[in-house]
Amino acid sequence: MTANALLVAAGIFISKIAGLVRGRVLAHYFGQKDVADAFTAALRIPNLLQNLFGEGALSGSFIPVYAALVARRQDRVASAVAGAVAAILGLVTAVLVLLGVLATPLLISLIAPGFLGDKRDLTITLVQILFPGTGLLVMSAWCLGILNSHHRFLLSYAAPVVWNAAIIATAIAFGGLALPRLAVYVAWGSVVGSALQVAVMVPPVVRLAPGLRLRLDTTSEHVRSVIRNFTSVFLSRGVVQISAYVDQILASYLGTGAAAALLNAGTLYTLPVSLFGMSVSAAELPAMSGEAGIDNERVRARLNAGLRQIAYFVVPSAVAFIALGDVVASALFQTGRFTRDDAVFVWAIVAGSSVGLLASTLGRLYSSTFYALRDTATPLRFAIVRVVLTVTLGLLFAFRLPPLFGIDIRWGTAGLTASAGIAGWIEFLLLRRGITARLGPTRIPAMTLARLWLAALAAAAVGWAAKLLVGTAHPLITAVAVLAPYGAVYIGMTLLLRVPEAHGALGRVWRRRR
Repeated sequence: MTANALLVAAGIFISKIAGLVRGRVLAHYFGQKDVADAFTAALRIPNLLQNLFGEGALSGSFIPVYAALVARRQDRVASAVAGAVAAILGLVTAVLVLLGVLATPLLISLIAPGFLGDKRDLTITLVQILFPGTGLLVMSAWCLGILNSHHRFLLSYAAPVVWNAAIIATAIAFGGLALPRLAVYVAWGSVVGSALQVAVMVPPVVRLAPGLRLRLDTTSEHVRSVIRNFTSVFLSRGVVQISAYVDQILASYLGTGAAAALLNAGTLYTLPVSLFGMSVSAAELPAMSGEAGIDNERVRARLNAGLRQIAYFVVPSAVAFIALGDVVASALFQTGRFTRDDAVFVWAIVAGSSVGLLASTLGRLYSSTFYALRDTATPLRFAIVRVVLTVTLGLLFAFRLPPLFGIDIRWGTAGLTASAGIAGWIEFLLLRRGITARLGPTRIPAMTLARLWLAALAAAAVGWAAKLLVGTAHPLITAVAVLAPYGAVYIGMTLLLRVPEAHGALGRVWRRRR
């Protein structure tokens, strides 16, 4: 990874560790019961606002324009654009938060129609509490766009630690309460954490954008460019979110614990996506935005290098989730009301997700390349294809296949994630073909991929043998005994097979130690 990508990865890693601790604490208190399902759905519904208006949409629309102005040292114009975007974003978000709070009962009927009685009532209460905090997190994404454009990557992605810490502290402080009441307190802790996350990001933003003023100004061509790009990226993110929310709707019909297990599996699945896919994509987007149209060959070189870097880390992640996902899930979540059986259920779901893990992470970088080229329409078209496939296959895999094989319907939750993985590969192939038409051939050499898969499979065999030897030890002890040799064998094999990214990664670590 490049130095900037390493900073992004470090920030994401810190944040994700905090997120995993949060997930473990909530699993301890909520387990995978009705209250856990309600809290999971409540987090997802207002997070639609954050995902649509937040980091994804702003990364694809705001950063290319703002970063290009910063690269040309047009600081005053850049600050004016940033202020106008913040004002527009703040106004739109405030209106949507108000509408979301008022329309929560309708949203629950749409997103979690399988929730009834007390479970539905609790979900409504939690969503109405969480909506304002989510609006604050949208503004934190605006801060992230400015920080990233100035290559201040670590704080951008480490800031969510404060949000996680607030939730963790609240859960521990009020852990003795009845579960529904505890869920309400934790929701308020989330709102406080959202405010704190924005508070830690604002001071450096103000320093980096001198003369920043919030003004509802749409006369600037740069601001209009952001708005035009935002519309396409917003729609692209929107259709992807539709896929996620369709999964939520279907999971609400798959029995108690399905929605919570889907979220817990998502926590594991998004770890390599964020650490490796997002870190490389986020680091390269400002740089590619400055070079697009000037040196497209350099853009292609950055893309190909990024693809290889992502694959080096994601291939072993996918294999580990499929072969050893129970070890990972048990180590992270098995405590309190969260049982071994719950961990196995999460394993099945995350194994399904792993079908498309490599495609999803590589696809992020291809999408970022399109955004750097100021083309937001093409990723939108391909995202629509992905959603249609995900929904169609999801219905088949979740509800038709389990009865066909004589298994409990709740295991259809794993079918939801597997269908999304298949659709992810189709989208990836379309993205790659589109970029190839613009920049020329872009791919990972077949021999490099073969070496990575061989090394990961060899490591999985060693890890599986270690799991059999350890037996029924404590989940954390098992994780160390299994995952440490897994990682060591993978690194060793890639070194022996002369994979360039292995030598590059270890070389950087060695130089830092010296």
